[in-house]
Amino acid sequence: MDTLTVLASAAFGSTLCLTTLSTLRWLDRATSPTRIIGLVVTALVLCATVAVIADASRGVVVGFIAGGLITPPVHRWIVHRRGNTARP
Repeated sequence: MDTLTVLASAAFGSTLCLTTLSTLRWLDRATSPTRIIGLVVTALVLCATVAVIADASRGVVVGFIAGGLITPPVHRWIVHRRGNTARP
């Protein structure tokens, strides 16, 4: 496995995770028909992305999974920390 490939795919996995989270938060505020269509489209995009990643090399898969798994806890920690430091 090439280290640079793993890091690059980890960054991509992290970006995809945060983009999906933002999309789902936006869809949560949408009307019911828009929410259903948006969820279906989001699921299709995620399935296609995972299929492309699964077809790639082992280093890409490892990095993508690592980026996707590490991002949510780190994102929550950053948001929580920023909320505590923003108070006067």
